[in-house]
Amino acid sequence: MSQTWTISDLSREFGVTPRTIRFYEDENLLTPAREGQNRIYSARDRARLAWILRGRRVGFSLAEITEMLDLYDLDDGRETQRQVTLEKCRDRLAALENQRADLDATIDELAGFCRLLEELKAGVPLEEIRRKHHAKLRSVAE
Repeated sequence: MSQTWTISDLSREFGVTPRTIRFYEDENLLTPAREGQNRIYSARDRARLAWILRGRRVGFSLAEITEMLDLYDLDDGRETQRQVTLEKCRDRLAALENQRADLDATIDELAGFCRLLEELKAGVPLEEIRRKHHAKLRSVAE
């Protein structure tokens, strides 16, 4: 007999609530068998849950995850699924790298503003602050 899991088993293993797992069932991403009131999850359900949770962690939408999972069922040795997933991963990576660059620029600007305010608080003459910051701006522009 193949291995099966209960909702509690998967909940513990993946660190999610049973409600989360039921949500993915409602979205037709998981299709457990039923034994009375109990849900019985197959190895396929377990693998799909792992895929869903990884996709969510890296920022894929539920629609994107659904698309990638649905491609598993094509009869092409998973080639299409791998190609589409790779393209989506590369796109997501590029978006995250752009976000990081934006965050780095914002952090640098905020840190500079904090330094300016600290100098003003410390009583550094305004003319000296202007000269220092003007020199920094000039060096960046050159």
